[in-house]
Formats: sequence, C-alpha cells, structure tokens
Amino acid sequence: MIKKILIFIVINFCYTQFVVADFDVKVRTAILQDYHSGEILYEKDADKSIYPASMTKIMTSIIAFDLIKSGDIKLDEKFIISEKAWRLSTSGYSSMFIMVGDEVSVENLLKGIIIASGNDACVALAEGIAGTEEEFAILMTAKAKELDMENTNFANSSGINDSENHSTVRDILKMSKYLIKEHPEFYKWFSEKEFTWDRTGGDPISQGNRNPLLYKNLGADGIKTGYLAVEKYSLASSVNRNGRRLIAVGSGFESKNARSRESSKLLTYGLTNYDLVNIAKANIPFYKIDVWLGKKDFVIAYSNQDIYKTIKKAKKKLLKVSVKYDGPIEAPVSKNEKIATLKVVYDDELVGEYDLLASEEIKKVNFFSKLLKSLNYLIWGDV
Repeated sequence: MIKKILIFIVINFCYTQFVVADFDVKVRTAILQDYHSGEILYEKDADKSIYPASMTKIMTSIIAFDLIKSGDIKLDEKFIISEKAWRLSTSGYSSMFIMVGDEVSVENLLKGIIIASGNDACVALAEGIAGTEEEFAILMTAKAKELDMENTNFANSSGINDSENHSTVRDILKMSKYLIKEHPEFYKWFSEKEFTWDRTGGDPISQGNRNPLLYKNLGADGIKTGYLAVEKYSLASSVNRNGRRLIAVGSGFESKNARSRESSKLLTYGLTNYDLVNIAKANIPFYKIDVWLGKKDFVIAYSNQDIYKTIKKAKKKLLKVSVKYDGPIEAPVSKNEKIATLKVVYDDELVGEYDLLASEEIKKVNFFSKLLKSLNYLIWGDV
C-alpha cells in the first residue's frame, strides 16, 4: 500500500505582502539569487559577456583562501613586493600603496585587495603564490571551470583592462556564492568598512571600503565593486537579514549613484516580494515511518540536505509537501537507507523531489515474535 501524507506548510511572516508589477533595474545586465534555495528571483541578460573589472578580485581572494584552507600558505606568510606590483600604486589605479622590496603578509595583502581594492596588492599576492601574475591567472581560470563558470576567462588578478578578462553576471554569482559558502570566516572581511596600512616610509594610510551598500541600512555585508570605462560601473553585492541571504550582481550601471540606487532596489525587491521557506534541515529528524516485523515499530526519516524554497509572498499557501513510501516498511532497515520520498509541489507543479533516509538500523524480530505479530495482524488488523 502506498501511504501519502500531505503536510501543508503554513508560516506567518512579518513582511507585508506586496508584488511589484513589471519590475526592472536600470543596468545592462543583472541577476538576483536567494542564497539558501538557489532560486533566481530576477535576471536581465544574465549571460551577456562583461568585463568584470574589480569583481575579478573575488576570484583572486578565493585562490588565496583555498590555499590557506589547505595549509599551502599562511596568513602571516610574507611576500616580497616586486617593481611590477609597486608600479600599480603609482599609476592612478586603486592601490594599497606598497613599496618595492617590502615584505607584506598575506593577511595584509588580502585586506588591501578586499577593502581598499588595491591592484598593487593583487599583483603582489599573485606573484607570491604562483611566481607570475600570468601563472596565477591560469589558476583563476581553472577554478572558474571547477565552479561551472562556463563563460569566464581570467587574464589578470585585478580586473584592469584586458580583452581576455571576461565573464558574465551569472558566473560572478556562482563565484560569489562559493566564496560565502566555503570561506565564511574570511568573507567577514568584505564587510569591513576601513583598512589601515602601516606603509613603509610614510604615515599609515586608511582607506574606506568602496561598496556603497555597506553604508546603508540594508543588511549588506559584501561583496565587490568594479569600474572600467568600457564597462561602466558594476557591483556584486549580498545582504543577510534574519538568516536570509540574497546575492545580486549587476554590470553596466551608468554612474556610481545608479550603481548604489539600482543595486539597493534589486535586493529590496527580493526581500520584499519573496519569502524563504525552510522545509527540512540536513540530518534533523523529519518524519516517523511505521516498520513491520522490526524490533522497533517505527523509524525516523531524515534528509541529508537542507531543503529550502523561495515563494512569492502572495502565493505561499500554494506550497505543499508530501511524504510517500511503501508502508509499513518491512524490517530489516539499514541505517541511511532510502525509505521514503519527500515531494514539494507549488501551484500544482512538482518543484522538488528528495530522498528521505533511515536514521538508524532496525533489525528483524525473531521467528516467534514474527509469528505473534502476524497472528495479531490477522486477528486485529493494522493497529
């Protein structure tokens, strides 16, 4: 017999239900994602090729973070500053203002990249890790392929003018999500509003974070601005409010003010018009399922992954969840064995199907206990 248990999710939310008609953002290309569910809430020419400018520095940071995590480099390890790196601090680009021959720690270089957007720090870090910036760019592109950034190629570590340094906002989104998920302890640096560098041969230099959203009451905690004359203004941004995170990427804003205004508008749209529903938490008991001829009469089913769905606020009552299984399931039951299926339906359309697993082993009863259970069933039925 197929057992079907419908669980209607009814959740009270504190936001007002409000749906924006014909919503649009004044930018050449953009994308908005709900981090936990992975749902794309808005996109505009999201696969259009762009020059990522200083958003490139997200990948530069990721390469270093991965190596720190693996133990190949350390935060207090120091790299010697080359003339090539130093020249980028004298040519009008955004800089950390390092000097030739300085020995600068990986941590300071990373903060110079993340907070001050220093192109000189990018080159110094790249050379310290890979020997040359060209070799480092190969590592960056290889990582992009690993992250399924299908339309991305990196030619340098900073994002300064190079026709071979190209990407899309969809790919920048994938990169940003990886950064937040895999390196939460380092991602906190992207929310720091100021970095002071005790430079050699001069007074300390303090520089503010260029991300305009950090200075708004929006809940922004990253990520990275960009500008090139050919591309105009760009921004990868993220907000985290009440446990809900959104990531937005836009490129081709007409001005700094437009970048700030339209990015805020895009993130606010996601927060205002959608709610995140947590259907199941990974490895947390989810449902009790009857067991036949087992040493226990039931087993707890669980999901081995977090299950979230993002739903329009005006339509959240259309979300339904059901658990289906052949039951009662017959012992023996192995731990982590698939015993049921969780189905998520939205507006009568199946939007997700997930395995539910047994949380423990259930052994079969011995012969006499089995006989007694069978007799009871014949006499009294399924009780």
